[in-house]
Amino acid sequence: MEKKAIIVIGDGMSDRPLKELGGFTPIEIARKPHMSQLAKEGECGIMDPIAPGIRAGSDTSHLAILGYDPYAYYTGRGAFEAAGIGLDVEKGDICFRCNFATVDENTFIVKDRRAGRIREGTHLLAQAINGMEIEGVKIFFKESVEHRAGLVLRGEGLGHRVIDADPHQEGVKVHTVEAIDPSDIASQKTARIVNEFVKRSFEILRDHPLNKERKSQGLPPANIVLPRGAGTAPHIPSFEERYGLKGACIVEVGLLKGVGRYLKMDVIDVEGATGSLDTDEQAIARASLEALKNNDFVLCNVKAPDVAGHDGEPYKKIEAVEKIDRMLGTILSGIAPHNTIIVLTADHSTPVIVKDHSGDPVPIVIWGEGVRTDEVNSYGERSCARGGLGRIRGLDIMNILTNLLSIQEKFGA
Repeated sequence: MEKKAIIVIGDGMSDRPLKELGGFTPIEIARKPHMSQLAKEGECGIMDPIAPGIRAGSDTSHLAILGYDPYAYYTGRGAFEAAGIGLDVEKGDICFRCNFATVDENTFIVKDRRAGRIREGTHLLAQAINGMEIEGVKIFFKESVEHRAGLVLRGEGLGHRVIDADPHQEGVKVHTVEAIDPSDIASQKTARIVNEFVKRSFEILRDHPLNKERKSQGLPPANIVLPRGAGTAPHIPSFEERYGLKGACIVEVGLLKGVGRYLKMDVIDVEGATGSLDTDEQAIARASLEALKNNDFVLCNVKAPDVAGHDGEPYKKIEAVEKIDRMLGTILSGIAPHNTIIVLTADHSTPVIVKDHSGDPVPIVIWGEGVRTDEVNSYGERSCARGGLGRIRGLDIMNILTNLLSIQEKFGA
């Protein structure tokens, strides 16, 4: 195939106007010459990753952007997280995404859901937890990037329809996990096991040498594990089977690596891609260019804007947007413009004032040969809304791309 395509996703990059930025969003105020180049030379619009007003997760939005209806294929984020960080997932396993967190040792009230975004030594904490057995169910646990981790339960009679132990906010007590349906015996068993796992994780971690050291340094201890997003292994057709395209995935966090692995894409690890604000965007750009040599399609995600959004840091989010812009400059200088389609968008909005995902649409631009340019001159939430694409869904992107790549089958006579 002659033409190639790359989708660049600024994770959580979209935002709302902020008073401290003079009524602009971080994207609108950032220095972004390469994003604006794409906007001037491409076709712009706004996108609802799932549907208008739906607060998309990174996993469900990426499935949709890759053309897989999350309502049909999504079975919970735990399975993606586990597979993405190298945990073996078998049929019947129940998987969770987890956070190392900080709780008050007497009340179990969550003080920091991310344990100060702990970065060092989490493998030691994971080793102390991994391998336990509860009610005959084997526990597999592994660290991921920063405060994140994955958990797999393997045994008989387990169900995945349980609530999260993670309360998703600070200042409240750790949730007691329950089955969503009280009559679901299998999920009741899972709930009991998860509650016992959380209890044991606290007992093991509160006196762990690493946490004693963190306390001595004035850092929040990672003294508990909070599971969330229970799920089972999904059955998804591969990306190549669906589109006839050889695809690669360059992402920073285990959750999205798991999506790529389930779709049988080439998941490429990049040294220096930290999944945080200090990520090496040039290393990601070089890896993306290298991946385009051997693949028809590359998905690239940079996590930094989402981190800043969750932390409520508008100026750090501006810096993260500018990082992605510099990365785009390197990509633009290394591709053949006549045979490469670039899509720039976000997987969801993470507004600084919300500190979480919102259902606001995100800006999108499609650039390359064959694209109908419009009158938009700058990339941003409001400017792109005036573009020729109008308002589309995440599920529309691959249809648009395969049309531009001239590989789409005709529908009808």
